[in-house]
Amino acid sequence: MKKAIIVIIVLILISIIAYFIIAKTSKKEVAVTETTMEITSSAFQEGGAIPAKYSCKGENISPDLKIEGIPAEAKSLALIIDDPDAPAGLWTHFLLANIDPSTSTISEDSIPEGAIIGANSSGEAKYDGPCPPSGTHRYYFKIFALDRTLELKSGFSRRELEEAMERHILAQGQLIGKFSK
Repeated sequence: MKKAIIVIIVLILISIIAYFIIAKTSKKEVAVTETTMEITSSAFQEGGAIPAKYSCKGENISPDLKIEGIPAEAKSLALIIDDPDAPAGLWTHFLLANIDPSTSTISEDSIPEGAIIGANSSGEAKYDGPCPPSGTHRYYFKIFALDRTLELKSGFSRRELEEAMERHILAQGQLIGKFSK
């Protein structure tokens, strides 16, 4: 009888210890994205038309972007511009990583100092403006605040960027623009 009670007490203690170990570990693995940032452009409004200047029909340069609500603990920012309406599926137009978190604006046709450029869906490390084959497409400008700088080399792929950002996103925001050819 005493042995049974001791065994039960030991099992209860082991269960309690295991519970706290699992709870502590799972908190580290869960991505925490509680804060929302705002990304805007003077070139177009949320849901509005992107001017031809920023497309393949114009100068094909990146529009200016303004970023607000960057968490104080952010170590870097990342930017993804993509088109979910492309015939071949999600089309990546621009990737930037390791943007200094003190950056509140990205000027037209510029790369923030110290940022690295990834490869777009054309395989080139550069901005590739809207250029839908037909109809109106949506273009998502997504900004991410990260709790670390990313160990990526210039020309990194979208997959590499997303894997590096996994479980390191502190906040994010997006701006959607539309373009018709």
